[in-house]
Amino acid sequence: MGRLQGKRAVILGASSAGNMGQHIARRFLAEGASVLVSGRTTAVLEDFAAHNGCAWAACDLTDETSVEALAESAASKLGGIDIALNATGWGLLKPFLDTTHEEVMAMTMLQYVGPFHFFQSMLRRMARSHGGTGGSIIQISSATATIMLDDHAAYMGTKAGTDHVIRCVANEFGREGVRANSISPGLTDTPMTAEARQVPGLFDAFLAGYPLGRIGTSDDIAAAAVWLASDECFMTGENLQVNGGLTLRRNPTKSEIDAAVAAA
Repeated sequence: MGRLQGKRAVILGASSAGNMGQHIARRFLAEGASVLVSGRTTAVLEDFAAHNGCAWAACDLTDETSVEALAESAASKLGGIDIALNATGWGLLKPFLDTTHEEVMAMTMLQYVGPFHFFQSMLRRMARSHGGTGGSIIQISSATATIMLDDHAAYMGTKAGTDHVIRCVANEFGREGVRANSISPGLTDTPMTAEARQVPGLFDAFLAGYPLGRIGTSDDIAAAAVWLASDECFMTGENLQVNGGLTLRRNPTKSEIDAAVAAA
């Protein structure tokens, strides 16, 4: 029997082929969970669901009505919600003074306001006082919510803010049977970083910051998510640094990255 046998999971941020959300969904399915994947690209979601035997529903995280509709659809299709995981993100890299108001607002909607509404909508189905049975809320954060990376302030700030919201959820809803935790990858080999992966020397510039000696993978994050989602987990309000020890050290500076690329 799988570690998530009988659990009902919503995974938001799974509408890009081969992304972290899809890796997590496959791992949850392999562990026995019923899964609904969600995101904005309906064709990708429909294809993934058809090939993996799960449900799907479209959702725009920046639209509160769409988020509430996702929760309602998931509760109906799955018969309830035990696990709610948000894996959305936008890896904007831009100098602080060049980041526009529009970009800051878009990042805030996607990585702070949207997740806030996602947690609210899921809690209304998961909390015992609302007829739920409790469960696990998981936020995919980033090592950069803790340590520095040049030209990444809007991303880093919103991820850090949402991590603190997770702590608030954990504090308030533990008595409702709900755990809430974050997972913080470092640089990870995903579709979002595929363009960077093609730049000679760029990934190599980051390796010195990893005590375990390699760049992370989506499977590393999926393994941690399984534990957080399972009944084995007796932890809440925490941020798991699943990044090979990166937060013991640091990311490279922009000048170090530029030098590594130039030398490659």
